Amino acid sequence: MERERFLSPEEIFLFNEGTYYHSYLKFGSHRVKVNHIWGVHFAIWAPHAQRVRVVGDFNRWRGADHPMKKQGETGVWTLFIPHLKIGEIYKYEILTAAGSTILKTDPWAFHCEVRPKTASVVYDLSGYIWGDADWMKKRREQAVREQPLSIYEVHLGSWRQHPDGSFLNYRELAEQLVPYVQEMGYTHIELLPLMEHPLDRSWGYQVTSYYAATSRYGTPHDLMYFIDCCHQAGLGVIMDWVPGHFCKDAHGLGRFDGKPLFEGEEHDQWGTYKFNFSRTEVWSFLIGNAVFWFAEYHVDGLRVDGVTSMLLLNFGKGERNWTPNIYGGREDLHAIDFLRKLNQVVFHYFPGALMIAEESTDWPMVTKPPYEGGLGFNYKWNMGWMNDTLKYMETYFDRRCDHHHLLTFSLLYAFSEEFILPFSHDEVVHGKRSLLDKMPGDYWRKFAGLRLLLCYQICHPGKKLLFMGGEFGQFIEWREAESLEWFLTDYEMHRKLQYFVKEINHLYLREKSLWELDYSWEGFSWLDVNNNQQSVLAFMRRDQQGNFLLVVLNFQPDYYPNYRLGVPVSGVYQEIFNTDASCFGGSDQVNRDSVLGEKIPYHGQPFSIEMKLPPLGGIIIRLVAG
Repeated sequence: MERERFLSPEEIFLFNEGTYYHSYLKFGSHRVKVNHIWGVHFAIWAPHAQRVRVVGDFNRWRGADHPMKKQGETGVWTLFIPHLKIGEIYKYEILTAAGSTILKTDPWAFHCEVRPKTASVVYDLSGYIWGDADWMKKRREQAVREQPLSIYEVHLGSWRQHPDGSFLNYRELAEQLVPYVQEMGYTHIELLPLMEHPLDRSWGYQVTSYYAATSRYGTPHDLMYFIDCCHQAGLGVIMDWVPGHFCKDAHGLGRFDGKPLFEGEEHDQWGTYKFNFSRTEVWSFLIGNAVFWFAEYHVDGLRVDGVTSMLLLNFGKGERNWTPNIYGGREDLHAIDFLRKLNQVVFHYFPGALMIAEESTDWPMVTKPPYEGGLGFNYKWNMGWMNDTLKYMETYFDRRCDHHHLLTFSLLYAFSEEFILPFSHDEVVHGKRSLLDKMPGDYWRKFAGLRLLLCYQICHPGKKLLFMGGEFGQFIEWREAESLEWFLTDYEMHRKLQYFVKEINHLYLREKSLWELDYSWEGFSWLDVNNNQQSVLAFMRRDQQGNFLLVVLNFQPDYYPNYRLGVPVSGVYQEIFNTDASCFGGSDQVNRDSVLGEKIPYHGQPFSIEMKLPPLGGIIIRLVAG
């Protein structure tokens, strides 16, 4: 009897212990051969159930035909059904302790029916032939923190649609999205959650099947093809991952066997269930899920959603509606231990992976290793920088001098963590307006302001993220049910903004000074930090060899024809980028001629140069001859 794909007692023990990080290899539905007969083996965890049966079209949804066998007191149920084939739909029929019968989707299913249907589908993940060996080898060997990282965040359902409003599938997206992102100069695509979810409007953040890539856009093999195409084009893939909570839909994880199982308490703000991190089996399920996406789909990173809501027992609860931990604190000790173990396991199996925390507080050491007391992520979204920056950019010009600190405060903590600077989907929905529309002033000033904002992001220490549509100046807020307004690129200013983003992205990739020392004061120093009256910032970025770029940013619509800038050495300086160039839609106040550093001390430097500083413009300058 061939039982190599069946659950062993040792594996069940590890699952109950919380250390079975490859549970997807045995739990769920798997096509196997027993006594020379092909069929499907099922395994599920339902410790409170009186009875579990497998039902589907193959038995006319009559559970009596296929009862599962309980494996002692482990809570695990198993069954082999001979002659069952790939593509069969199924659910689990569970008789609860209270005597009611419920139907549940398989938590470990690899594929599900297209919504609004909710059944699981027997699917074999094997068989896809990957062509990304060179990429995977490079990923293992590179030092991530010393590489450029520029992320294009995408919601696949609304990046672009067919004329009738239907979705592009994974393979169509591979043919259209991948070359676009490559041409635009990004290094990675970040995908809003692709785990199966019932409601389009949740954007994927309310999951029912964590191991099933959503069938909205095709099959699991289709998604593998998309990721493979990304890798062969030199693009990494980051997936948004939601381990903090899940939706209450009746067919999902909630009250899975009639009682709370995967969940602990309800999430007051989001109308969902929080995962119960005190249950070790939940660790096996979720850490195994992270391993699954890296191992089976070759993803390069996970952006972990809602980390703050996991860490804090009082998150969204006010002052009194929460229970302290055993030490009287607000920290969720089980969730902290879970996140540390999650990152340890991922980096053990997948060196070079990206584990990115969406953490919005000043929680210490998010990106420090667990052995130093940290959470173990290698990046954290810099929400403070994002909030301060957008607040400043939305301020009208005559009041900016009073808010200059919003631009400079971030450098007080810029190197306390490994940061990503995000202009994400969350900033362009729910009445927040698009990035372009946040900019004050007339039509020209809005575009100039957005170019300046994106230049500031590129030059500020930290890796970069921009949500789709921001690169060509979508005017309306993001709407998940509609395609981006690509017709705007037929208009000159939108088309020129798109060209600007492409050019500054490629500049970022070329210039090591903008990313090689992102994590240290060695890579950054202020030149002009207190010039609130003119709303000007000037600073220097350096690489590991000591090469440097000078960055000057003017946040006022005033033109300064003779701006003097302190420089560290004498020599010939040349402007290499100007956001005000006419090809970008600017007024073309550019510095075409090189200038010689004069022995006039300025900005605390022994030499200085004089250059044009354009209105609402940013310039980047290089020493071209010493």
